[in-house]
Amino acid sequence: MASSGLSRRRVGASSSTQDDELGDPWGSSNGDGASSPSSSSINGSSSAATKPSHAGSAFEGGSKIAYDPKELDREKEEARSGGRMPKLTIMEEVFLLGLKDKEGYLSLWNDNISYALRGCLLLELALRRRISVLKDANQKRVPVAERLVEVVDERLTGETILDEAFKLIKSRETARLSVKDWIDLLSGETWDFTKIGFQLKQVRERLAKGLVDKGVLRTEKRNFLLFDLATHPLADANAKRTLVRRCVTLLTASTEAVPPDALGEPGESCRVTRAVCLVCASYAASVLDNAFPMLGYEDREAAQKRAEDILAEFASWPFGGGGVPTNSRRKGTQIGAGGGRSSSSSRSISGLIAGVKAEMATTGPGTTSEGDDLCFELVAGVMDVLFKLDSLL
Repeated sequence: MASSGLSRRRVGASSSTQDDELGDPWGSSNGDGASSPSSSSINGSSSAATKPSHAGSAFEGGSKIAYDPKELDREKEEARSGGRMPKLTIMEEVFLLGLKDKEGYLSLWNDNISYALRGCLLLELALRRRISVLKDANQKRVPVAERLVEVVDERLTGETILDEAFKLIKSRETARLSVKDWIDLLSGETWDFTKIGFQLKQVRERLAKGLVDKGVLRTEKRNFLLFDLATHPLADANAKRTLVRRCVTLLTASTEAVPPDALGEPGESCRVTRAVCLVCASYAASVLDNAFPMLGYEDREAAQKRAEDILAEFASWPFGGGGVPTNSRRKGTQIGAGGGRSSSSSRSISGLIAGVKAEMATTGPGTTSEGDDLCFELVAGVMDVLFKLDSLL
């Protein structure tokens, strides 16, 4: 007669695996007398084979990790440009500096800003390393503003106006134009009716709408006589305040080291060069005076003269070789080559030149075998055009 009572039944492998994962709270052993995996793990002797695998996931041991291709492109862009792109482009900063905060529009009597904004387009494309001066030894024989422009990177920037101008420049790769010619064509300053299609239209309105999308401005409607027109008053006062502080700090500095408050956010590309382009383009556009509401008359004149000194030094290639200009807006003052400058102004400008040269690239697209940065050479060409703006218009 078979003995009665409970007998232990042997279970399948899948069940034992589940028991191994859950663990044996009593630390019991199996029928063969060997300790269970849970007991072994408690004693620190568990093998690697008992670890759960997570294949196909982002956990430990997985082989598939989700990523955004745009993030990789952004990292490559930052590596090429020496940092991330700023929130506002140079032309947006110049536009914002000239905008009336409450009224939401630019001065109707400013003739220089439209031409200067087209120059800012080329400055931004050059600093993003999309265009440069043509890599040709014969280009050294012509003035820097008359050197031809070529495309060195065909990728778009993501900014609507920049990409529109960039496509126009790419369309003329077979018959390249000079720096001055491109600024003339983009602003519509040409008598050649076959090239009138290169003019960028409604730039101010499109810049304002772009700043609205970035949260800097807002849109309102105002009644002008019989018409209702859209205006764009200031929405983010901190953005305008930061812009004004950067200009004032740069133009009133008395040391050779560039003040951190005069630069953009840490990690941005070409911080010193962008600061120089901002004050020079604002000076050429006749909107720089809007940055000095809290300065006295003498300090304001000194800041304006400092801006003209900086523009004179960066309007030649290589940088720092500016001579005595003949079209100074301030008669009776001698700028360039250190003439008429105070010692603090000379030190500050020397620090800017050293900072910009430190940001130049020596290898990669837009450079020569000698290590010259052709993108920054294009910046010098635009500065030369802006420096002679009063005589061109």
